[in-house]
Amino acid sequence: MQSSRLNRVTAAGLLVTLGIIYGDIGTSPLYVMSAIVGKEAINETMVLGALSCIFWTLTLQTTVKYVILTLQADNKGEGGIFSLFALLRRRFPYLLIGAMVGGAAVLADGIIAPPISVSSAVEGLRYLNPDIQTVPIVIVILTGIFLFQRAGTHVVGRAFGPVMLVWFCMLAVLGINQLLHNPTVLKAINPYYMIQFLSSSKESFVLLGAVFLCTTGAEALYSDLGHCGKKNVRAGWIFVKTCLLANYFGQGAWLLNMNGQFLGDKRPFFGVMPDWFLPVGIIIATCATIIASQAVISGSFTLVAEGIRLHLFPKFTVKFPSKIKGQIYIPAINTALLVGCIGMVLYFQESAKMEAAYGLAITIAMLMTSILLLHYLKYKGWNMILVWGIMLVFFTVESSFLFANLTKFFHGGFFTVMIASLVVALMFTCFRGGKISKSMVTKVKIDTVSHQLKSLSRDTTLPKYCTHLIYLSKVKSDDEVESVVLHSILQKRPKRADFYWFVNVDVTDEPYTMEYKVNIIEKDDLIKVRFRLGFKVQQKISYYLRLVIEDMVKNHEINLDPYYHGFSDKKQLGDFRFVIIEEEISQENELPLLDSLVMKAYYWVRKTAASPDRWFGLDYSMVTYELVPVVIKKPAPVKLNRIY
Repeated sequence: MQSSRLNRVTAAGLLVTLGIIYGDIGTSPLYVMSAIVGKEAINETMVLGALSCIFWTLTLQTTVKYVILTLQADNKGEGGIFSLFALLRRRFPYLLIGAMVGGAAVLADGIIAPPISVSSAVEGLRYLNPDIQTVPIVIVILTGIFLFQRAGTHVVGRAFGPVMLVWFCMLAVLGINQLLHNPTVLKAINPYYMIQFLSSSKESFVLLGAVFLCTTGAEALYSDLGHCGKKNVRAGWIFVKTCLLANYFGQGAWLLNMNGQFLGDKRPFFGVMPDWFLPVGIIIATCATIIASQAVISGSFTLVAEGIRLHLFPKFTVKFPSKIKGQIYIPAINTALLVGCIGMVLYFQESAKMEAAYGLAITIAMLMTSILLLHYLKYKGWNMILVWGIMLVFFTVESSFLFANLTKFFHGGFFTVMIASLVVALMFTCFRGGKISKSMVTKVKIDTVSHQLKSLSRDTTLPKYCTHLIYLSKVKSDDEVESVVLHSILQKRPKRADFYWFVNVDVTDEPYTMEYKVNIIEKDDLIKVRFRLGFKVQQKISYYLRLVIEDMVKNHEINLDPYYHGFSDKKQLGDFRFVIIEEEISQENELPLLDSLVMKAYYWVRKTAASPDRWFGLDYSMVTYELVPVVIKKPAPVKLNRIY
């Protein structure tokens, strides 16, 4: 039902789209023109050239690349670079590197986007009181934004959609008001002025880094696709782009009136406002930047959830704060982003200094998305001459932005690159560590020990451990299980149970799959269950397994009467006990230095993430943990001499 709702354009859908999708890119007029003009004397070539660059950047990068092309690469309605990689990973597995770098860059952007947006708006208070301290106000607002995330983005969208509608209408009205006084600025649509501006001096090319700020929200737009649906996103962009361009060109008209002067500490965004409207404009701008921040945050949640499925992140606790599909909340990521944002504010103090840090990471993310998009269009059978022609334009534009942003590396760009590098290191650790750990899994055919398990189940000399003994297995095969599981049942401490269940959870590339398969190895004794759950389905394995057992009892596939004939309530299923086997690296290993460091970090990260019982949705009172030492590489044989 939710999926069909997102597949059509509705007034409610468009309103939610404004609140969730377009916050980040929608607040760019606050700081883009002031970042371009900077401390230079204002002249017509600069203003018209900057406007021309903005117009064609929004047209080529945002409209053509993201809204028209990239939104086609949705994974059952879900977007983002990891969803794009999921569509390609079987055919082009080497693209994992690009997906990791791009995903890390988007998360780094999630730390800088909220502070620069909120700071830009709050600093408007200096027009009313030049001595006001804005840093404490910004920190309080950011803290409130992150605390509000637990309510879910559907609640956010309903609350913030109307505010963003007011915001975009305000942008359009303020811009048109200035255009009426100086409509000649519209000639900047001609790309001639862009070429003239970029070729006027070396400094003009460097200013491309500031121009790029107008489209940084495009990647978040793609990541948040699953919240609103592509049709609502595309329809909403027509309105949003119109309002943005009206305001940018209005600011340009205002700047032309300052020809030959220096901008100083003034901001064109607040300059286009009448004095009587300034307090109201500052309030609306602050509200809009709050919404812009949540667009990036919700996109980060989506990205990490998809990364967990790809084994690029540890299994953080993922919560679903509303009944609407696609609405997720990850407490650990929320806290990490909040700490990072506050650190940015305390380090840079004001938005003008943050502009140097903004843009570099997201440029890298866009380049990685372009590489994956090239392979996606190839996979879909597009004419490769056409594809290479289109992608050559994108690669040229994005490479130019990248080189321009690299000039700001030592002025703050290093900060987001450092954050992105740490995220890449985390993803590499999880992926490589998981690969090494998985390679050591020893599988055993369950039917080879079925007679032992049946005998144990009927051995009344041993105390009964439970009715249903359940092991979570990594093995997907319907008739196999890890050898450590059988060791736990038969040898470590023989566990007599009426039923032995081996449960495998397979997370699919599709977001909302809910399927299961049952293999009865020994009737009323040994059963293998494989759940196929979408990467956006909350895992409640305890509840799901109970439903499976109830269904099997109803279909007479298993019989509980011999164990509960004395109960009057025939719905009684008996008691459950989940045994989770946790691995710890053995001291016997002799690994290469890199793998040794990776595995130590891997197990440490796993312990700091959500516990398995929380991840799989198990009642802690029904869970038993067992530690198993893992020998990945045995030490070289040694000879011990016995003495007498």
